[in-house]
Amino acid sequence: MHGFANPARFLRIARWLMPICMAAGILVASGALGWGLFAAPAERLQGDTVRIVYLHVPTAWLGMAGWMAIAGASFAELVWRHPLAGIAARACAVPGAVFTAVCLVTGSLWGRPAWGTWWVWDGRLTSMLVLLFLYFGWIALSQASEASDGGDSKAPAIFGLVGAVNIPIIHYSVIWWNSLHQPPSITMGKSTMSGAFLWPLLFALFGFTLIFTGVVLARMRAILADQQAEARLRRKALSEVDF
Repeated sequence: MHGFANPARFLRIARWLMPICMAAGILVASGALGWGLFAAPAERLQGDTVRIVYLHVPTAWLGMAGWMAIAGASFAELVWRHPLAGIAARACAVPGAVFTAVCLVTGSLWGRPAWGTWWVWDGRLTSMLVLLFLYFGWIALSQASEASDGGDSKAPAIFGLVGAVNIPIIHYSVIWWNSLHQPPSITMGKSTMSGAFLWPLLFALFGFTLIFTGVVLARMRAILADQQAEARLRRKALSEVDF
């Protein structure tokens, strides 16, 4: 992990890895969505409305995974002072929030024909909405910290770790409480889904994960470029003052 602490080394790797992840992710995700929308069968009870699962589930997974990445980066920043940890957390926040929002929208669209309502305040939906608000809060706190003291504050990192408490609540909410939301169909080592639905879903998960990775790498490169440009401007301003 510390081998990637050097920004120059990270940039060399990200320069070729980012376009590979983006291109492969778009290709795999597009193929999986096409497979799920046009080739996979309709579900016996829900009919064609179940096809939204190929977008809903990957976005739900990446909404939660994005916050876990923020929590992991926050831990590395607080414990090991990893120089890229804070940048990685900032890079994950916006795409994580976007995927969480898409998850909520697609879930609402799916819930209307399945449950007869756009929204219910059950554990799974409410905790996912809380996750979206956590993303908004973290982004605002990070921007405020960056503007006030150059991003050295520990507040965003602490907030990232505390917010991770919501992730197991999201995951186990359908088990702990009575819920309209169905329990997990895919668990460690087994699945209750038919292969006709499972395989396009797995490819969709893989493809969207690659897209998420590519976006995060692109954002990290952009943040580093901004920091380097700002540092050059500061050095130039200091040299002019000394002169």
